[in-house]
Amino acid sequence: MTGTGKHVVVVGGGISGLCTAYLLREKGFRITLFEKDDGVGGTMKSILQDGWLIESGPNSALETTPLLRKICDELGILDQWVYADEASSKRYIVKKGKLHALPSGIGSFLSTPLWSFGGKLRLLKEPFIGKARKEESIAEFVTRRLGREFLDYAINPFVAGVYAGSPDKLSVQSAFPKLYALEEKYGGLIKGAIRSRSERKKRKETAKDRAKLFSFERGMQTLPDAIGRSLGNSVYLSTTVDRIMPMRAGDRPAYFITTVQNGAQSTVEADAVVLSIPSFGAAPIIHPIDPETASSLEAIYYPPVAEVFLGFRRDQISHPLDGFGFLVPEIERRRILGCLWSSSLFPERAPESRIALTSFVGGSRQPGILGADDSSLLRDVLLDLSDLIGITGYPEFIRIIRWERAIPQYNVGYHATLSKLDRFEKNFRGSFICANYRGGIAVGDCVMNAEKTADAVANYFGVSSG
Repeated sequence: MTGTGKHVVVVGGGISGLCTAYLLREKGFRITLFEKDDGVGGTMKSILQDGWLIESGPNSALETTPLLRKICDELGILDQWVYADEASSKRYIVKKGKLHALPSGIGSFLSTPLWSFGGKLRLLKEPFIGKARKEESIAEFVTRRLGREFLDYAINPFVAGVYAGSPDKLSVQSAFPKLYALEEKYGGLIKGAIRSRSERKKRKETAKDRAKLFSFERGMQTLPDAIGRSLGNSVYLSTTVDRIMPMRAGDRPAYFITTVQNGAQSTVEADAVVLSIPSFGAAPIIHPIDPETASSLEAIYYPPVAEVFLGFRRDQISHPLDGFGFLVPEIERRRILGCLWSSSLFPERAPESRIALTSFVGGSRQPGILGADDSSLLRDVLLDLSDLIGITGYPEFIRIIRWERAIPQYNVGYHATLSKLDRFEKNFRGSFICANYRGGIAVGDCVMNAEKTADAVANYFGVSSG
């Protein structure tokens, strides 16, 4: 495409910022991307050590949009794309100290001990439940429509596994908008699930419960690294953005972005700017021009999470590890949120005859993990793993990664925060926000939101978004 002559600055080199920059460049914009770390990818980092492959951020992604494959094809990394083993469709939930596979059909649903006969019968009432009259947490929504048992042994562990959050606090409207829309648009979950399939086909999207899980041969970092290379000299690493100031010029403002690199301050002018950094990083940047929105960004809660990656010999574990891993309901009162069987999911995650397990501790359920030392975390994880999947002996490999602020929580009332972000973009035309605290936290969500943002920038300048 012929260049537009417009310069767009993207702040943040995580997957949202990288994809936005990549798509904008495809549309003919001149791009500058600033990243405070010494490499791109944000939390999407893959560590290869002594034959073990550790993911310090997303362990995989769901192929929910064809855009993911398209970008990987254009970047020349499609040959490194790997789907998860077919066995990974089997997922376990802990109940009364034992692992039970989530049902995959009507037969296994009727026979599973995860829910009582009464709990299963309760689901038959769902099509006859009316709409809510107030904003609900996901816990309130699920209890009202499906019953308490389904909340305890399906939704509660799922929320802990995805958000590291609390279903009593997360807003169904903001955190699970598609689920919320089934009730709002169709009057119920079962009716909505059936009728919404054709709409997803038109959008060329795949529902998350049917999308295929994938990664890359050498880990998820393959994707941001490839995008970073494609952007070349447009990327400035180890560069912190200090402030962004709009200056009126005709019908559109020019933006002056002040950065600091190696102690030296400089300013660059841009026609538009995209903020793709965590809310607590964006807040001080926009505070001088919009203190109210900055305050809302600062208030977004990110619970702490610790990842405990362990390597064992295969003969140290009695469980067949025939699936994705397991999640732990809060009612079980365990130390860990769940465990991914990393070497069962993808090849080359562990040396030969070895097993890689990735466990998670903390989240909204246990925010006090920040004060626990590594030996305490290791002890707690080993106690649960030994009890649940039959581990004996000590791990051959240990790697503990901590995130003081891990995942943004879309808690009840979050729509007010989202409204302020919308108002910020309207008040400061030419400024855009594309980050995982808006529009979803999954990798596929971030990529789709990057596409929406790139289209919005193009529309702002009257450039065709096709």
